[in-house]
Amino acid sequence: MRIPIIAGNWKMNLGRVDEALAFVRSIRHRLNEIEGVERVLCPPFTVLAAVADILRPTHIGLGAQTMHWDDRGAYTGEVSPAMLAGLCQYVILGHSERRTGRVAFPDHAAQVSVENDTAVNRKVHAALAHDLIPIICVGENLAQNEAGQTHEFVGGQVRAALEGLTAKQVERCVIAYEPLWAIGTGKAATPADANRIIGLTIRGAIAEVFGEATAAAVRVQYGGSVNLENIAAFMSMPEVDGALVGGASLKPDFVELVRQAALARCWSKRT
Repeated sequence: MRIPIIAGNWKMNLGRVDEALAFVRSIRHRLNEIEGVERVLCPPFTVLAAVADILRPTHIGLGAQTMHWDDRGAYTGEVSPAMLAGLCQYVILGHSERRTGRVAFPDHAAQVSVENDTAVNRKVHAALAHDLIPIICVGENLAQNEAGQTHEFVGGQVRAALEGLTAKQVERCVIAYEPLWAIGTGKAATPADANRIIGLTIRGAIAEVFGEATAAAVRVQYGGSVNLENIAAFMSMPEVDGALVGGASLKPDFVELVRQAALARCWSKRT
């Protein structure tokens, strides 16, 4: 039985301790009461420790937004898995904004990859070694989607990210299918398309290497312009095990989004 997981990625927002704590205080009690779905907040590193303290009495999980693969070294500005161990439970790896260079070059017309498949794989291994659960992001761009290359490209990202892991390690991972053309654009894949890609492409790639049982055990989220209006439709799909939520996780009605996700999954099981 896969437990759905909704993770809120704050990105570079609510990065001051006072504003982060004010927001978490406004939602934590209601968010903690929701059953049937795992809830995770992923704030900036600057407030991770403060948010960890305020979430400690709850069942709400905490995640970082990225990390390096080495425990220490001359990497100015980086965060290591050793720094995160014991502070949070999850870490987002390979987000498209990092893969495409948008973080480093937000206004560059021809963005270059700064976080490739090899780097993501090294980070996945390091996260698991430090008892962190990686949320591994995969997804195609618009040109690849329109050219019918989604299956080949996304399947390749999945296989590369999980290379060298055992089946048991793979089962601990969370995959987030985030088509690049849907992130921050207001456009989202249809629930049926997300369901098909997650089932056929992502679980298919896992099954090829690690077997059907492992593929069936891995939780796979959808991400990309998820909001209160479309979350129930995504969660009603049998292959979709939750969502990686961006902008909508910064609003008080994120609680209602999570509630709708839990209700939709519960209803889909009954029917």
